Amino acid sequence: MKAKILKEFKESISVKEKFIEGHLETVIEVSKAIANAFNEGNKLILFGNGGSASDASHIAAEFVNRFKIERPGLPAVTLNADMAILTAIANDYDYSDIFARQLKSLAVEGDMVIAISTSGQSQNIIKGIDAAKKKKLRTVLFTGTKGEKLAAKTSYAFVVPSSNTPRIQESHITLGHVICMLVEEILFEAPRKK
Repeated sequence: MKAKILKEFKESISVKEKFIEGHLETVIEVSKAIANAFNEGNKLILFGNGGSASDASHIAAEFVNRFKIERPGLPAVTLNADMAILTAIANDYDYSDIFARQLKSLAVEGDMVIAISTSGQSQNIIKGIDAAKKKKLRTVLFTGTKGEKLAAKTSYAFVVPSSNTPRIQESHITLGHVICMLVEEILFEAPRKK
């Protein structure tokens, strides 16, 4: 049992180390872009399915409430949180439209989108990215190796070098936390330029 536990932790650490080596600059770019969107009065829109939906809600909560420092709330919303909206769209149209239809209604120019999908294969995620692109929004994808095709369609992509869902999700939530930390630092701790 102990050997299995150690193996899981070591594998998680290894995947995260490989991931960040290839994405360090992109983490900085995305954090600056999100901070800029907030500065311009825009919002961050997140969505995902299953565990990725929970990650989207978790990250949005860190922005709306606070992450590490006391500061005003920042406008972040998740498209996977409202049961009435999700079930109405799924019932009246199709489950694959649940994110795209909301983006068409709620997103405005200057908003940013984070789509989270371990596989990058979910039709509702793909349609959501397509809808965001049609509205000329900057899109960020958190995915795993199976999502490389969808990653090519986004403004920024974070592809975790794994096809193991738990390892991908562990990297995604760490990434979300780091982005929250950097955005807070950029907006509330960095010296302001005059």
